Order: sequence, then structure tokens, then C-alpha cells
Amino acid sequence: MTFSDRVAVITGGGQGIGRAYCLAFAERGAAVVIADLNETKAREVAEEITAAGGRALAVTTDVSDKASVDAMVRQAVAEFGTVDILVNNAAVFSTLKMRPFDEISVEEWEHVFAVNTRGVLLTTQAVAPVMKAKRYGKIVNISSSVVTTGRANYAHYVASKGAVEAFSRAVATELGAFDINVNSIRPHGIVTEVPRETITEDQWDGIIAQQALKRKGKPSDAVGAVLFLASDESDFITGQSLLVDAGLRFN
Repeated sequence: MTFSDRVAVITGGGQGIGRAYCLAFAERGAAVVIADLNETKAREVAEEITAAGGRALAVTTDVSDKASVDAMVRQAVAEFGTVDILVNNAAVFSTLKMRPFDEISVEEWEHVFAVNTRGVLLTTQAVAPVMKAKRYGKIVNISSSVVTTGRANYAHYVASKGAVEAFSRAVATELGAFDINVNSIRPHGIVTEVPRETITEDQWDGIIAQQALKRKGKPSDAVGAVLFLASDESDFITGQSLLVDAGLRFN
């Protein structure tokens, strides 16, 4: 797959799987907009891309804030002329503390939804006019395997990702008339450089035992699915959620 004539916006692109998405698109020729709350991390990824001969723009972005998101998209269009691809990856997860649902405060619940769900709404609203005008666009929303499996002590995160999938299906029905594809993926068990102190090695062993593929996931395992859904090879696919879970669900 090649993206030499495409512009991709990746939210939460400064680290973890988001960084892997940015590098993968850049390696295949796309101009990449790294939209991240962490200015330093976003710039590091942009510098990594440009040092390799690619095109990149780092934009400090709070996806829960409409003005911040709108400004990011304006910068992307000013720099590269358009937006072809949106990957909604930004989310609150690794910093969340595990706690029973009845101990989750309203403030924490609302914070998770502001980033994980409202962020998807705002970025989609911001890029939609650009994509509608040229009758082309690929939107890939990052969900999670917990939408169907559930996960104790993460009710806020699970619910927020369920909302993302429902939103993806609804928007797919609206944007299809403009030849814009909206899909999501459900990754599971992907290990990145971002610390995951909430999972012990014993717990990892239990998780892997439930999978058909007996290993932890790598960022590249999720990258392939996103690249496919962002490519022209997926032109007749919309409103779907692709499982990237090592066979967890059926096994």
C-alpha cells in the first residue's frame, strides 16, 4: 500500500501505537499530522519522520476541546492542502487507575469520555467538511476488544470505547453518501514503550492463554489493520469493526 498523495491526521500520535501509525504512514509516503497533547512527544515524532525524508507537522492538540481541534485541522490544511485520512487514536487508558465501577467519580468518568468519545466527535466534525468537498475520506477510529469482552474495574474506559464504535456506525451511514469510509479496529494485548503498570506478568500469562496466538501484540500488529482501512483497498468497507486480538474473542 502506498499513500504518497495522501495527508493523514493521527491523534495521540506522539507515543505508543499512535507513534507507530505515524511512522508507518510516513514510510509509505503520506504527509503526517501528529496531533498530540504532549508537544515534545509530537515534535520528536515529526523530527523522526522529516529526518528520514518524510513530511510531517506536529500540532499540540487537546482533542476534548473544539477550538483546539479546529485549529489543528486548519493548520493541517494550511500546511498540506487537505486531509484525506483521520485516525482517532488519542485516548485515556494507561494512566487510568483500576477501580470498581461504584468507586469511579463523576469527574473521572467525564474526563475519560471527554477524551475518548468527545474527541472522536470533534475531530470527525472538523475534517468532515474537507472530505465532503472532495468526496473522499478514510476515518479509522481506535476502539478496543473490551467492547465485547468487558473488563472489570475499567467501566469508564469500556463504556467510552463502546460509544466510539456506535458513533462510527452512525457516522458511516451519514458520510457514505460522500464516499467517506468510517471504520474502527478493536486491538488487544498490544505492548508499546508506554508503561502498563496495571498488568502484571502473571496477568499477561493468563491473557495470552486465552488467545489463539500465544504471544503479546506488537505495534506493527495494529498498524497493518489501520493501513488497510485507510487505503483504497478498503473502498467498499464501511461501518465495520476489525478485530485485532490474536483470536481472543473466538478462542
